[in-house]
Amino acid sequence: MPPQSESSTDSASSASSASSASTTQTESTGNTGSDGNGGTEAATRPGKPQSRRGADTRALTQVLFAQLKDLELGSPEHSRVRAALIEANLPLVRYAAARFRSRNEPMEDVVQVGTIGLINAIDRFDPDRGVQFPTFAMPTVVGEIKRYFRDNVRTVHVPRRLHELWVQVNGATEDLTTAHGRSPTTAEIAERLKISEDEVLACIEAGRSYHATSLEAAQEGDGLPGLLDRLGYEDPALAGVEHRDLVRHLLVQLPEREQRILLLRYYSNLTQSQISAELGVSQMHVSRLLARSFARLRSANRIEA
Repeated sequence: MPPQSESSTDSASSASSASSASTTQTESTGNTGSDGNGGTEAATRPGKPQSRRGADTRALTQVLFAQLKDLELGSPEHSRVRAALIEANLPLVRYAAARFRSRNEPMEDVVQVGTIGLINAIDRFDPDRGVQFPTFAMPTVVGEIKRYFRDNVRTVHVPRRLHELWVQVNGATEDLTTAHGRSPTTAEIAERLKISEDEVLACIEAGRSYHATSLEAAQEGDGLPGLLDRLGYEDPALAGVEHRDLVRHLLVQLPEREQRILLLRYYSNLTQSQISAELGVSQMHVSRLLARSFARLRSANRIEA
């Protein structure tokens, strides 16, 4: 759940009772020239064209801001009008939040963060400046959502330049998809933005780097064990590979009888007396042959030398 300030949380909670608040304001605005059905009902009546609903919302917003300006801050009436403004402009927040659907973040959280931005915009808006409220509020709402993704969602740090370039890549992807009716290739995106294909691929990879996956998490879909179970480990016998290869190379340089004595002694684990009985020679002779073999092996071993 995204972090909220106390005042913003209270305002978002009061917006949940928007129907009653909007109805109250409709009754009070009926004397200002709105139709007999009331501004709120006109703004929310199903089946109306989108443009008509938007116009009704803008008209209602102007009326509510005119009332809000004359009310005492913190009064019950001020809170009711403020809650009605929040409810009336929630479609603006949902529209802004829809731009971030590709981020794989719960849309409810994104809408809630955008609502905090809407509340901040309502508190700062001055209707006397002649600017439409949606024009004023949209940058604040989008900025609040972007700040949420930057500070609270991304657990993998991405260089700022790469992140900004990813925003351009994402926008170019949407434009090219609309123009060609299909997903664009990496080369088409690179040509559109005048960057290399490697930079496009790096941006796409950076755009997915919002969460660090647990090494113990099982792989979804393929039924494989977690990544930790599939990672390599240090083989304790790895150091012996080089030594075995070196011994094999040195052994072939010895006479056949000395090779056999070494094999019987160190691979078959026979004693010198057992080797002497096996070869039909004295134990003393076996001892001398072993010593001579070791001397030859050491002289041929360049690593030890």
